Amino acid sequence: MALPVSLLAQKVADQWRYTLEPPQGAWQTAAYDDAAWKKGNGGFGTVGTPGARVGTVWRTKTIWLRKRVPLAGALKRPALLVHHDEDAEFFLNGQRVLALKGYLTDYKVVPLAEEHRTLVKPGENLLAVSCRQESGGQFIDAHLVDADQVPALPAPEREIFRSDLITPWGERVTDENVWQSYPRPQLRRKQWQNLNGLWEYAVTPVAQREPPRQWQGRIRVPFCLESRLGGVQKALQKDQALWYRRTFTAAAAERTLLNFEAVDYRCRVMVNGKEAGGHRGGNTPFTLDITDTVRVGENEVLVRVEDEQEGFQLHGKQTLNPRGIWYTQVSGIWQTVWLEQVNASYVRHLVIHTDAAAGAIKVTAAVEGDARAIAVRVKDGERLVANSVGRAGQEVVLTVADAKLWSPRSPHLYALELDLLDGDGRVVDSVASYAGIRTVGKVKDAQGHLRFTLNGEVLFHWGPLDQGWWPDGLLTPPSEEAMAFEIDWLKRAGFNMIRKHIKVEPRLYYYHCDRLGMMVWQDHVSGGKGASWTFLKPDPKDAEWPAEHHDHFMLELARMINALESHPSIVCWVPFNEAWGQHRTVDVGKWVVQRDPTRLVNIASGGNFWPVGDIVDAHRYPHPGFPFDQDLGGRFNGFVKVVGEFGGHGYPVKGHLWDAERENWGYGGLPKNEAEYKERVATSIRMLNELRAQGIAGGVYTQTTDVEGEINGLMTYDRKRIKIPAEQLAELTRVLFEK
Repeated sequence: MALPVSLLAQKVADQWRYTLEPPQGAWQTAAYDDAAWKKGNGGFGTVGTPGARVGTVWRTKTIWLRKRVPLAGALKRPALLVHHDEDAEFFLNGQRVLALKGYLTDYKVVPLAEEHRTLVKPGENLLAVSCRQESGGQFIDAHLVDADQVPALPAPEREIFRSDLITPWGERVTDENVWQSYPRPQLRRKQWQNLNGLWEYAVTPVAQREPPRQWQGRIRVPFCLESRLGGVQKALQKDQALWYRRTFTAAAAERTLLNFEAVDYRCRVMVNGKEAGGHRGGNTPFTLDITDTVRVGENEVLVRVEDEQEGFQLHGKQTLNPRGIWYTQVSGIWQTVWLEQVNASYVRHLVIHTDAAAGAIKVTAAVEGDARAIAVRVKDGERLVANSVGRAGQEVVLTVADAKLWSPRSPHLYALELDLLDGDGRVVDSVASYAGIRTVGKVKDAQGHLRFTLNGEVLFHWGPLDQGWWPDGLLTPPSEEAMAFEIDWLKRAGFNMIRKHIKVEPRLYYYHCDRLGMMVWQDHVSGGKGASWTFLKPDPKDAEWPAEHHDHFMLELARMINALESHPSIVCWVPFNEAWGQHRTVDVGKWVVQRDPTRLVNIASGGNFWPVGDIVDAHRYPHPGFPFDQDLGGRFNGFVKVVGEFGGHGYPVKGHLWDAERENWGYGGLPKNEAEYKERVATSIRMLNELRAQGIAGGVYTQTTDVEGEINGLMTYDRKRIKIPAEQLAELTRVLFEK
């Protein structure tokens, strides 16, 4: 029904206290103490229920709600404006005034019976509601109104679910110690300024282009608006903008660079009231030259962010309606913000490639300014093993005698020192980096099966699906130490590879993979319109994407490769996952192959198969499998066969669940006990080894940790409980590497 606007402009009370556990005592009365109940905005239910305006997600079978409704004066014809699905009871100032069965698909005005009208009084009124839900969508909302002058209900202010889970590293985060490491490990300078910590924030209507006059509080950067560690935990709406403000002190310098490791999704930056630049894309680093707006001494920086989350925006696993395999949205700054001051000529970017057979390290330095040459030194510890001087902007090749090659078994890294030289040979910039010498490839074995190779040797790729979500930081790990712990644990558990799923991590993550010897399959972040998912069957269809959205998809893909291509750990690019956003598949695949011929390309992990790239990838749950029968006419010839996802065996650990009241799940249903869970995992590994004998060259187990309602991790979401000890898992997987 259409709701008329109130002539009295009655303010809608939309904030409730609620509980999902049966309350004790006279919970319907004003005297009842509801301080221990949760807070939430109306209405309550699941997104998609007809006619629902969901402010707080409710998925359990029962709920009890209370809110206080202030009235400036008497109501001429008191009524309840209600929407319910299913049975509901309504109480006003302690007395039951209405009971409704079944469900509605929109709001309905129900006038109070004559005997109940006297319950309504000027001042504060208590409205209490209980609702029971058995099947289908669900929703409950209620408002005390005048039946002749019903107010228009505002759009719901969605509440972020607030879990009590926190990681050990999150417990140690402070405003002073938050993310202090230099964030760009392969192009390091000694002098820099970290801008993480407390910033002021405000949320305004998206139409507001001018900075807010008042700030609403402080947020801990680089944690997003919705995260616990950010200190705010609000959901940014599509019609809102998020603003940040802080000051910093700058010294005199020829150039000043303001660096953002990631801001989700579209931002505009102002320094000292002047436009400094902007960026669109939520997953990769960008730099703004703020030399013309910065001044010696104190400066002010403002960042304005918009984030629609869905549509063609590349948002990955984020959603406005967290459920199943889709998780809490992330808005705003979510990686490190930092400042550098450099000379007029400086190294802007490094590209490092290597050749294992030649023992060669190839370095290309992109520079700003008029510097002429770049001097490069390669060190093994303190020992100089190669050096050369080349032209700035051109590839410099350095050959290391008896080179120590990088591999998971021996992740050797060489230190690089680079000096940028002007026309007189003077050093105008110095940076440090590193390289791991390795070559990625593929080869046919004696049975004619294609296998992965590293440095010319066959190597089975065995890794977890790793989503990189955290209960306290969401997409942002609580600390560098937390990231390193996880990679090290996976290595000890017998994995030699990680499939980084639908997320680009902080660049320090890949440094720790380089250091520890963990190969990475790197997914591109998904979004946009998906194709009809036909798996590996013949004659697939691509989704249709408008040219402007495809172009931006490619721009963000290029940015990811540009940022990460020098890391030896990354051995494979994965442009698409399943059929999510899968479009122009052959064109995208050919572009990636040409852009980076030093790595393998898995064009669509588990998605629709098109003959491009290097890999044909099947997903199968819960146990692994591969549709060999679909290799009609040798369609898969020339492609390495892998099982890019399997497993997902769930096991709930009490006290370590994101939300104990929701439907927590794993693939294939939940086991009866821990022993059954472990046997399911062991069975999957045995089956993968049988597939290896049939030509499967790699497998990806779902997944490293629980994530929100998914409880199929090898450890809990808070990382406090390991479900299978690393040593036990390593013993189970040793068979995958036997000849």
